[in-house]
Amino acid sequence: MGIAIMAALAAAWAAGFVLFRRNSVPAADRSFLFEGKLSVVIPARNEETNLPHLLQSLRHQSCLPFEIIVVDDGSEDRTRAIAESFGAKVVVNEPLPPGWTGKNWAVWNGYRHCAGDYIAFLDADVRLAPHALHDLLAAREREGGAVSVVPYHETEKTYERLALIPNLLGLFAFTSPLERGNPDKGFYGSCILAKRDEYERAKGHEGVRSEVMDDLKLGAKFVQAGIPVTNYIGKGAVSFRMYPDGIRSQLQGFAKGAILGTGKLSPGTTLLVALWLLGLLAAEAAPFLLGTSLALPLAIGYVLYTAQLFAFLRCTGRFGFWMPAIHLLSTVFFVLVMLYSVYQVAFFGSVAWKGRRVAVRRRGER
Repeated sequence: MGIAIMAALAAAWAAGFVLFRRNSVPAADRSFLFEGKLSVVIPARNEETNLPHLLQSLRHQSCLPFEIIVVDDGSEDRTRAIAESFGAKVVVNEPLPPGWTGKNWAVWNGYRHCAGDYIAFLDADVRLAPHALHDLLAAREREGGAVSVVPYHETEKTYERLALIPNLLGLFAFTSPLERGNPDKGFYGSCILAKRDEYERAKGHEGVRSEVMDDLKLGAKFVQAGIPVTNYIGKGAVSFRMYPDGIRSQLQGFAKGAILGTGKLSPGTTLLVALWLLGLLAAEAAPFLLGTSLALPLAIGYVLYTAQLFAFLRCTGRFGFWMPAIHLLSTVFFVLVMLYSVYQVAFFGSVAWKGRRVAVRRRGER
């Protein structure tokens, strides 16, 4: 029985290596010259903590943007004043019309006010290395179509590090080789770069106006329009600190798309993610089964998963030394996220985010 358990755990553990591909933003040849105008659009709602880091990093780009537009989406803090102090053009978001979600409306209004023939859509919590825009523009030129980046996840406080497992599971969706032919292949919404005419051909954020998972649906719109989509891992180029304002915002942030996002994955990716997660849960049961015949094989599985997490996190995020070792805590947080997401969707038909209730469409609804 012990051998069978070990074999099953090994298969589940190996699924992680199939799912994960280190596809970092390639360093561009410094001789690459960008000929065009790049607009940066930043939707911001109560982002006085995050915004200075992004705007400061934009000042130091080797390829400076033509313009920076911050869309003040009903902020009640110093978001607008901070944006103006950095010389950004501030667009005060118009009242949210029926049928739109808040972020989609803010991004669309930013697009309507920009003049660039290339557009980078950046979340306010993003931070860029000095060469990031240059490298992304070169990557887009080489690959064609549009690109997005899963930022390297920086954490500082203990509760932020609980995001380890949700972060990695989300990353699998963008690195899985089984997603290459997925017609629902999506973007990672924190950092998207596209040519203006291709964004317009895909109908932009207007085409996904009511979607909570706007980035996934927008990527699918690009694919449907015949425009290639390439996703990268951001280590060394693009990073973010997601939820510095408390564990409540972290729970809401992950829960708003936890259930809805799973329906966009290919069956193969879904199966491998489920297999990997089941193996992780089994391995984490080892401390509760001490003194039984299951304890040793499960403990070996725990060690294997811990080593794998350390290997993956070298290029995906900074979660401290001890969280990968006691990853059970992060798995418990992931379970809470999923339960909270199911609760909101099933009982309210909406999710909470940034002080708003955002209606969601269940599978099969138009």
